[in-house]
Amino acid sequence: QVQLAESGGDSVRSGGSLRLSCTASGFSLNHYTIGWFRQAPGKERDFVAGISWSDGTTYYTDSVKGRFTIARDNAKNTVYLQMNSLKPEDTAVYYCALKARSGAYYYSTLYDYWGQGTQVTVSS
Repeated sequence: QVQLAESGGDSVRSGGSLRLSCTASGFSLNHYTIGWFRQAPGKERDFVAGISWSDGTTYYTDSVKGRFTIARDNAKNTVYLQMNSLKPEDTAVYYCALKARSGAYYYSTLYDYWGQGTQVTVSS
């Protein structure tokens, strides 16, 4: 079975940086995309960034463009989310997820497997 494990969440000051990691196991080439989502208390789970496992194509939500970078290390079955210039509004639990089907990358309902999340807190 597919398992995803996030790590790297922490508490940082505004303007700081963090790198989140998502290590996946049990998946196959049938899976097309690994995405990062985030969810603040009482809020919807929103798309942050995604990457195609096969060719490295990346996608970002507008609010993180220029600040966040998603990358993969196929040898380690790991996807990273480098987060720079963090803002308090970035505070959330961050989840990685794997989408096996084709279709839009930004709908959480299209992702088949989820990690347990890692907390990112950005203070003013």
